[in-house]
Amino acid sequence: MTGLGELDRGSARPGTGRATADPVKALLHRHRELCERAVDPLEIAAGLEAHGVTDRTAARFKHRDVFSLAEELYARIPRDDGTPRPSAATTAPGPRAGWVVLTLLPGALGLASTAALRLTHGQNRVYAVALGVLAIALAMRAALRRGSPLGTPSAPPTTGTAVWTCWLIGYALLGDGLLHTAITGGPDGPPTRGPGGSGGPDGDWTLVVAPVLALTLAFAPGAWSARLFAVRARRKVAASRGLEDFADSVRPLLFGSLALFLCALGALFTLCATVLGEPFTHHEVLALGALLFLARLLTLHGFTHVPKVVLAAAALAQAAALATVFAARLPGCGALAVPVETLVAAWNPGGVATLVCGAAALTLLIHAARTLTRASAHARPEAPSQGDPA
Repeated sequence: MTGLGELDRGSARPGTGRATADPVKALLHRHRELCERAVDPLEIAAGLEAHGVTDRTAARFKHRDVFSLAEELYARIPRDDGTPRPSAATTAPGPRAGWVVLTLLPGALGLASTAALRLTHGQNRVYAVALGVLAIALAMRAALRRGSPLGTPSAPPTTGTAVWTCWLIGYALLGDGLLHTAITGGPDGPPTRGPGGSGGPDGDWTLVVAPVLALTLAFAPGAWSARLFAVRARRKVAASRGLEDFADSVRPLLFGSLALFLCALGALFTLCATVLGEPFTHHEVLALGALLFLARLLTLHGFTHVPKVVLAAAALAQAAALATVFAARLPGCGALAVPVETLVAAWNPGGVATLVCGAAALTLLIHAARTLTRASAHARPEAPSQGDPA
Protein backbone atom coordinates (compact mmCIF):
# COMPACT_ATOMS: atom_id res chain seq x y z
CA MET A 1 0.00 0.00 0.00
CA THR A 2 1.27 3.45 -0.82
CA GLY A 3 2.66 5.21 2.21
CA LEU A 4 0.97 8.35 3.51
CA GLY A 5 4.12 10.38 2.96
CA GLU A 6 4.27 9.27 -0.67
CA LEU A 7 0.61 10.18 -1.14
CA ASP A 8 1.20 13.64 0.34
CA ARG A 9 4.27 14.33 -1.78
CA GLY A 10 2.52 13.07 -4.89
CA SER A 11 -0.46 15.26 -4.21
CA ALA A 12 1.69 18.34 -3.76
CA ARG A 13 3.51 18.01 -7.10
CA PRO A 14 2.05 19.66 -10.17
CA GLY A 15 1.06 17.29 -12.87
CA THR A 16 -1.81 15.43 -14.30
CA GLY A 17 -4.04 12.70 -12.93
CA ARG A 18 -7.03 12.50 -10.71
CA ALA A 19 -5.03 12.41 -7.45
CA THR A 20 -3.17 15.58 -8.43
CA ALA A 21 -6.31 17.41 -9.56
CA ASP A 22 -8.14 16.55 -6.34
CA PRO A 23 -5.71 15.45 -3.62
CA VAL A 24 -8.45 15.45 -0.97
CA LYS A 25 -10.36 12.85 -3.00
CA ALA A 26 -7.30 10.60 -2.98
CA LEU A 27 -7.05 10.99 0.81
CA LEU A 28 -10.77 10.26 1.13
CA HIS A 29 -10.36 7.07 -0.88
CA ARG A 30 -7.49 5.96 1.36
CA HIS A 31 -9.44 6.63 4.59
CA ARG A 32 -12.97 5.99 3.34
CA GLU A 33 -13.83 3.47 6.05
CA LEU A 34 -12.79 5.91 8.78
CA CYS A 35 -14.82 8.73 7.20
CA GLU A 36 -17.93 6.60 6.72
CA ARG A 37 -18.17 5.33 10.28
CA ALA A 38 -17.28 8.67 11.93
CA VAL A 39 -20.14 10.33 13.80
CA ASP A 40 -18.58 13.78 13.38
CA PRO A 41 -15.51 15.51 11.87
CA LEU A 42 -13.72 15.26 15.23
CA GLU A 43 -13.43 11.49 14.89
CA ILE A 44 -11.97 11.87 11.41
CA ALA A 45 -9.42 14.39 12.71
CA ALA A 46 -8.40 12.02 15.48
CA GLY A 47 -8.18 9.11 13.07
CA LEU A 48 -6.04 11.09 10.63
CA GLU A 49 -3.70 12.04 13.44
CA ALA A 50 -3.39 8.38 14.43
CA HIS A 51 -2.33 7.66 10.81
CA GLY A 52 0.39 10.29 10.94
CA VAL A 53 -1.38 13.27 9.39
CA THR A 54 -0.22 16.54 10.96
CA ASP A 55 -1.17 20.19 10.50
CA ARG A 56 1.80 20.50 8.14
CA THR A 57 0.43 17.61 6.10
CA ALA A 58 -2.98 19.29 5.98
CA ALA A 59 -1.35 22.39 4.49
CA ARG A 60 -0.41 20.29 1.43
CA PHE A 61 -4.12 19.72 0.94
CA LYS A 62 -4.80 23.48 1.08
CA HIS A 63 -6.17 23.39 4.65
CA ARG A 64 -4.93 25.31 7.68
CA ASP A 65 -5.00 22.29 10.01
CA VAL A 66 -6.15 18.68 10.38
CA PHE A 67 -9.53 19.73 11.79
CA SER A 68 -10.36 21.78 8.71
CA LEU A 69 -9.30 18.90 6.46
CA ALA A 70 -11.48 16.51 8.48
CA GLU A 71 -14.49 18.77 8.06
CA GLU A 72 -14.14 18.61 4.28
CA LEU A 73 -13.73 14.82 4.32
CA TYR A 74 -16.82 14.50 6.53
CA ALA A 75 -18.82 16.76 4.22
CA ARG A 76 -17.89 14.69 1.16
CA ILE A 77 -19.33 11.46 2.57
CA PRO A 78 -23.02 11.13 1.62
CA ARG A 79 -25.37 10.53 4.57
CA ASP A 80 -28.50 8.39 4.29
CA ASP A 81 -30.72 10.99 5.94
CA GLY A 82 -28.91 13.98 4.49
CA THR A 83 -28.24 15.49 7.93
CA PRO A 84 -25.09 15.29 10.03
CA ARG A 85 -25.23 13.13 13.11
CA PRO A 86 -24.82 14.80 16.50
CA SER A 87 -21.38 15.04 18.02
CA ALA A 88 -20.58 12.55 20.76
CA ALA A 89 -18.84 15.34 22.61
CA THR A 90 -22.19 16.97 23.35
CA THR A 91 -24.44 13.96 23.89
CA ALA A 92 -22.88 12.36 26.96
CA PRO A 93 -25.66 11.17 29.29
CA GLY A 94 -25.77 11.92 32.96
CA PRO A 95 -24.46 9.54 35.60
CA ARG A 96 -26.38 6.31 36.12
CA ALA A 97 -27.05 4.54 39.39
CA GLY A 98 -25.40 1.33 38.19
CA TRP A 99 -21.85 2.59 37.84
CA VAL A 100 -22.22 4.97 40.79
CA VAL A 101 -22.87 1.94 42.99
CA LEU A 102 -19.98 0.06 41.40
CA THR A 103 -17.52 2.84 42.20
CA LEU A 104 -18.68 3.06 45.82
CA LEU A 105 -18.75 -0.70 46.42
CA PRO A 106 -14.96 -1.29 46.87
CA GLY A 107 -14.80 1.40 49.56
CA ALA A 108 -17.85 0.03 51.36
CA LEU A 109 -16.39 -3.47 51.37
CA GLY A 110 -13.04 -2.04 52.52
CA LEU A 111 -14.74 -0.47 55.53
CA ALA A 112 -16.54 -3.74 56.32
CA SER A 113 -13.30 -5.74 56.03
CA THR A 114 -11.44 -3.33 58.30
CA ALA A 115 -14.17 -3.59 60.91
CA ALA A 116 -14.01 -7.39 60.71
CA LEU A 117 -10.22 -7.28 61.11
CA ARG A 118 -10.47 -5.23 64.28
CA LEU A 119 -13.38 -7.16 65.82
CA THR A 120 -12.23 -10.74 65.20
CA HIS A 121 -9.39 -12.79 66.66
CA GLY A 122 -7.47 -15.97 65.91
CA GLN A 123 -8.76 -18.22 63.16
CA ASN A 124 -11.88 -16.11 62.69
CA ARG A 125 -9.69 -13.14 61.79
CA VAL A 126 -8.00 -15.16 59.05
CA TYR A 127 -11.35 -16.12 57.59
CA ALA A 128 -12.64 -12.54 57.83
CA VAL A 129 -9.59 -11.11 56.09
CA ALA A 130 -9.66 -13.72 53.32
CA LEU A 131 -13.37 -13.12 52.72
CA GLY A 132 -12.87 -9.35 52.71
CA VAL A 133 -9.99 -9.48 50.24
CA LEU A 134 -12.02 -11.73 47.92
CA ALA A 135 -15.07 -9.46 48.11
CA ILE A 136 -13.03 -6.32 47.38
CA ALA A 137 -11.26 -8.02 44.46
CA LEU A 138 -14.58 -9.10 42.93
CA ALA A 139 -16.06 -5.62 43.42
CA MET A 140 -13.13 -3.97 41.68
CA ARG A 141 -13.23 -6.53 38.89
CA ALA A 142 -16.91 -5.79 38.33
CA ALA A 143 -16.28 -2.02 38.34
CA LEU A 144 -13.44 -2.38 35.82
CA ARG A 145 -15.48 -4.57 33.48
CA ARG A 146 -19.03 -3.26 33.56
CA GLY A 147 -18.81 0.32 32.48
CA SER A 148 -17.73 2.38 35.48
CA PRO A 149 -15.58 5.39 34.47
CA LEU A 150 -12.41 3.46 35.37
CA GLY A 151 -13.36 0.52 33.18
CA THR A 152 -15.26 -0.54 30.10
CA PRO A 153 -15.91 -3.96 28.62
CA SER A 154 -13.40 -3.08 25.88
CA ALA A 155 -10.63 -2.32 28.40
CA PRO A 156 -10.80 -4.96 31.16
CA PRO A 157 -7.74 -5.52 33.35
CA THR A 158 -5.40 -8.16 31.94
CA THR A 159 -4.15 -11.02 34.09
CA GLY A 160 -0.60 -9.68 34.17
CA THR A 161 -1.66 -6.18 35.13
CA ALA A 162 -3.97 -7.53 37.84
CA VAL A 163 -1.17 -9.63 39.34
CA TRP A 164 1.27 -6.71 39.54
CA THR A 165 -1.41 -4.43 40.94
CA CYS A 166 -2.28 -6.96 43.65
CA TRP A 167 1.39 -7.23 44.58
CA LEU A 168 1.74 -3.44 44.91
CA ILE A 169 -1.38 -3.21 47.09
CA GLY A 170 -0.26 -6.22 49.13
CA TYR A 171 3.11 -4.58 49.71
CA ALA A 172 1.35 -1.47 51.00
CA LEU A 173 -0.44 -3.73 53.50
CA LEU A 174 2.49 -5.88 54.62
CA GLY A 175 5.70 -4.82 52.91
CA ASP A 176 7.02 -2.06 55.15
CA GLY A 177 6.56 -4.14 58.30
CA LEU A 178 8.18 -7.19 56.72
CA LEU A 179 11.14 -5.14 55.47
CA HIS A 180 11.71 -3.55 58.88
CA THR A 181 11.46 -6.89 60.66
CA ALA A 182 13.72 -8.61 58.13
CA ILE A 183 16.46 -6.02 58.66
CA THR A 184 16.29 -6.62 62.42
CA GLY A 185 16.46 -10.41 62.06
CA GLY A 186 12.81 -11.48 61.83
CA PRO A 187 10.10 -12.30 61.23
CA ASP A 188 9.34 -14.66 64.08
CA GLY A 189 5.66 -15.16 63.33
CA PRO A 190 2.68 -14.08 61.26
CA PRO A 191 1.80 -10.39 60.78
CA THR A 192 -0.05 -8.67 63.62
CA ARG A 193 -1.52 -5.30 64.42
CA GLY A 194 -0.30 -3.86 67.68
CA PRO A 195 -1.44 -0.61 69.34
CA GLY A 196 -1.22 2.31 66.95
CA GLY A 197 -0.37 0.01 64.08
CA SER A 198 2.92 -1.21 65.56
CA GLY A 199 4.10 -4.78 65.65
CA GLY A 200 3.04 -7.25 68.26
CA PRO A 201 4.93 -7.97 71.49
CA ASP A 202 6.88 -10.86 69.97
CA GLY A 203 8.38 -8.71 67.22
CA ASP A 204 6.04 -9.99 64.52
CA TRP A 205 5.82 -7.89 61.41
CA THR A 206 3.29 -5.12 61.11
CA LEU A 207 -0.01 -5.18 59.26
CA VAL A 208 -0.82 -1.61 58.13
CA VAL A 209 -4.43 -1.22 57.03
CA ALA A 210 -4.92 2.52 56.47
CA PRO A 211 -3.17 2.78 53.05
CA VAL A 212 -5.21 -0.04 51.51
CA LEU A 213 -8.46 1.18 53.05
CA ALA A 214 -7.79 4.66 51.67
CA LEU A 215 -7.13 3.23 48.20
CA THR A 216 -10.43 1.33 48.20
CA LEU A 217 -12.30 4.44 49.34
CA ALA A 218 -10.49 6.49 46.67
CA PHE A 219 -11.83 4.25 43.90
CA ALA A 220 -14.90 6.51 43.57
CA PRO A 221 -12.93 9.81 43.38
CA GLY A 222 -10.57 8.13 40.93
CA ALA A 223 -13.49 7.12 38.72
CA TRP A 224 -14.89 10.65 38.72
CA SER A 225 -11.46 12.15 37.98
CA ALA A 226 -10.97 9.78 35.05
CA ARG A 227 -14.43 10.57 33.73
CA LEU A 228 -13.84 14.29 34.14
CA PHE A 229 -10.66 14.04 32.10
CA ALA A 230 -12.30 11.98 29.34
CA VAL A 231 -15.33 14.27 28.93
CA ARG A 232 -13.42 17.54 29.14
CA ALA A 233 -10.74 16.29 26.72
CA ARG A 234 -13.47 15.34 24.25
CA ARG A 235 -14.84 18.87 24.48
CA LYS A 236 -11.35 20.29 23.98
CA VAL A 237 -11.21 18.45 20.67
CA ALA A 238 -14.36 20.28 19.58
CA ALA A 239 -12.97 23.66 20.65
CA SER A 240 -9.43 23.26 19.30
CA ARG A 241 -8.25 24.42 15.90
CA GLY A 242 -5.09 22.37 15.58
CA LEU A 243 -3.30 19.39 17.08
CA GLU A 244 -0.78 21.49 18.99
CA ASP A 245 -3.57 23.69 20.30
CA PHE A 246 -5.41 20.59 21.51
CA ALA A 247 -2.31 19.17 23.20
CA ASP A 248 -1.62 22.46 25.00
CA SER A 249 -5.20 22.61 26.29
CA VAL A 250 -5.39 18.97 27.43
CA ARG A 251 -2.06 18.78 29.24
CA PRO A 252 -3.20 20.99 32.18
CA LEU A 253 -6.42 18.98 32.28
CA LEU A 254 -4.40 15.77 32.70
CA PHE A 255 -2.35 17.25 35.54
CA GLY A 256 -5.46 18.70 37.15
CA SER A 257 -7.31 15.36 37.08
CA LEU A 258 -4.33 13.64 38.70
CA ALA A 259 -4.05 16.37 41.33
CA LEU A 260 -7.79 16.13 42.07
CA PHE A 261 -7.51 12.39 42.66
CA LEU A 262 -4.39 12.74 44.83
CA CYS A 263 -6.06 15.41 46.97
CA ALA A 264 -9.02 13.09 47.56
CA LEU A 265 -6.70 10.17 48.31
CA GLY A 266 -4.60 12.25 50.72
CA ALA A 267 -7.68 13.40 52.62
CA LEU A 268 -9.07 9.86 52.84
CA PHE A 269 -5.74 8.47 54.03
CA THR A 270 -5.45 11.14 56.71
CA LEU A 271 -8.90 10.21 57.97
CA CYS A 272 -8.18 6.46 57.89
CA ALA A 273 -4.79 6.77 59.61
CA THR A 274 -6.28 8.98 62.32
CA VAL A 275 -9.18 6.63 63.05
CA LEU A 276 -7.02 3.49 62.97
CA GLY A 277 -4.11 5.05 64.86
CA GLU A 278 -1.54 4.21 62.18
CA PRO A 279 1.49 6.19 60.90
CA PHE A 280 0.94 9.05 58.44
CA THR A 281 2.94 7.80 55.45
CA HIS A 282 1.39 10.16 52.90
CA HIS A 283 4.36 10.09 50.51
CA GLU A 284 4.13 6.34 50.07
CA VAL A 285 0.34 6.25 49.64
CA LEU A 286 0.27 9.16 47.19
CA ALA A 287 3.07 7.65 45.08
CA LEU A 288 1.22 4.33 44.85
CA GLY A 289 -2.10 6.05 44.16
CA ALA A 290 -0.60 8.14 41.35
CA LEU A 291 0.96 5.04 39.80
CA LEU A 292 -2.28 3.05 39.81
CA PHE A 293 -4.41 5.98 38.59
CA LEU A 294 -2.12 6.81 35.66
CA ALA A 295 -1.78 3.16 34.69
CA ARG A 296 -5.55 2.75 34.52
CA LEU A 297 -6.06 6.07 32.72
CA LEU A 298 -3.60 5.05 30.00
CA THR A 299 -5.20 1.62 29.69
CA LEU A 300 -8.66 3.15 29.27
CA HIS A 301 -7.44 5.16 26.29
CA GLY A 302 -5.83 2.17 24.58
CA PHE A 303 -2.22 2.45 25.77
CA THR A 304 -1.80 -0.87 27.56
CA HIS A 305 1.80 -1.94 27.02
CA VAL A 306 3.73 0.73 28.92
CA PRO A 307 1.50 0.64 32.05
CA LYS A 308 1.86 -3.13 32.25
CA VAL A 309 5.65 -2.94 31.92
CA VAL A 310 5.96 -0.14 34.49
CA LEU A 311 3.70 -1.89 37.02
CA ALA A 312 5.73 -5.08 36.59
CA ALA A 313 9.00 -3.21 37.05
CA ALA A 314 7.74 -1.53 40.23
CA ALA A 315 6.50 -4.81 41.71
CA LEU A 316 9.73 -6.62 40.86
CA ALA A 317 11.79 -3.79 42.36
CA GLN A 318 9.90 -4.09 45.64
CA ALA A 319 10.32 -7.86 45.60
CA ALA A 320 14.05 -7.46 44.89
CA ALA A 321 14.44 -5.12 47.86
CA LEU A 322 12.95 -7.74 50.18
CA ALA A 323 14.93 -10.54 48.55
CA THR A 324 18.27 -8.79 48.99
CA VAL A 325 17.67 -8.38 52.73
CA PHE A 326 16.97 -12.09 53.18
CA ALA A 327 19.75 -13.10 50.79
CA ALA A 328 22.21 -11.05 52.84
CA ARG A 329 21.88 -13.62 55.63
CA LEU A 330 23.77 -16.14 53.51
CA PRO A 331 27.52 -16.41 54.19
CA GLY A 332 29.48 -13.81 52.27
CA CYS A 333 26.39 -12.01 50.94
CA GLY A 334 26.05 -9.29 53.55
CA ALA A 335 26.78 -6.53 51.02
CA LEU A 336 23.57 -7.29 49.12
CA ALA A 337 21.43 -5.57 51.73
CA VAL A 338 23.56 -2.43 52.05
CA PRO A 339 21.58 -0.27 49.55
CA VAL A 340 18.22 -1.15 51.12
CA GLU A 341 19.50 -0.78 54.69
CA THR A 342 21.02 2.59 53.84
CA LEU A 343 17.75 3.83 52.36
CA VAL A 344 15.75 2.58 55.36
CA ALA A 345 18.20 4.18 57.81
CA ALA A 346 18.13 7.51 55.97
CA TRP A 347 14.35 7.56 55.55
CA ASN A 348 12.23 4.69 56.91
CA PRO A 349 10.95 1.32 55.62
CA GLY A 350 8.41 3.19 53.51
CA GLY A 351 11.23 4.87 51.60
CA VAL A 352 11.64 1.83 49.35
CA ALA A 353 8.00 1.84 48.21
CA THR A 354 8.00 5.64 47.89
CA LEU A 355 11.10 5.64 45.70
CA VAL A 356 9.94 2.74 43.52
CA CYS A 357 6.32 3.85 43.07
CA GLY A 358 7.29 7.51 42.74
CA ALA A 359 9.75 6.77 39.92
CA ALA A 360 7.22 4.51 38.20
CA ALA A 361 4.45 7.12 38.51
CA LEU A 362 6.73 9.83 37.09
CA THR A 363 7.52 7.58 34.13
CA LEU A 364 3.83 7.05 33.42
CA LEU A 365 3.08 10.76 33.85
CA ILE A 366 5.69 11.66 31.22
CA HIS A 367 4.27 8.98 28.92
CA ALA A 368 0.70 10.17 29.53
CA ALA A 369 1.66 13.79 28.82
CA ARG A 370 2.79 12.64 25.37
CA THR A 371 0.06 10.14 24.50
CA LEU A 372 -3.11 11.37 26.19
CA THR A 373 -2.66 14.82 24.66
CA ARG A 374 -3.22 13.42 21.18
CA ALA A 375 -6.63 13.81 19.60
CA SER A 376 -6.49 10.16 18.51
CA ALA A 377 -6.49 9.09 22.18
CA HIS A 378 -10.02 10.52 22.48
CA ALA A 379 -11.39 9.42 19.12
CA ARG A 380 -14.02 6.99 20.33
CA PRO A 381 -17.22 8.23 21.95
CA GLU A 382 -17.66 7.33 25.57
CA ALA A 383 -19.68 4.28 26.48
CA PRO A 384 -23.31 5.16 27.07
CA SER A 385 -23.22 3.88 30.64
CA GLN A 386 -20.67 6.43 31.70
CA GLY A 387 -21.96 9.75 32.98
CA ASP A 388 -20.62 13.26 32.90
CA PRO A 389 -19.46 14.66 36.23
CA ALA A 390 -18.78 18.09 34.85
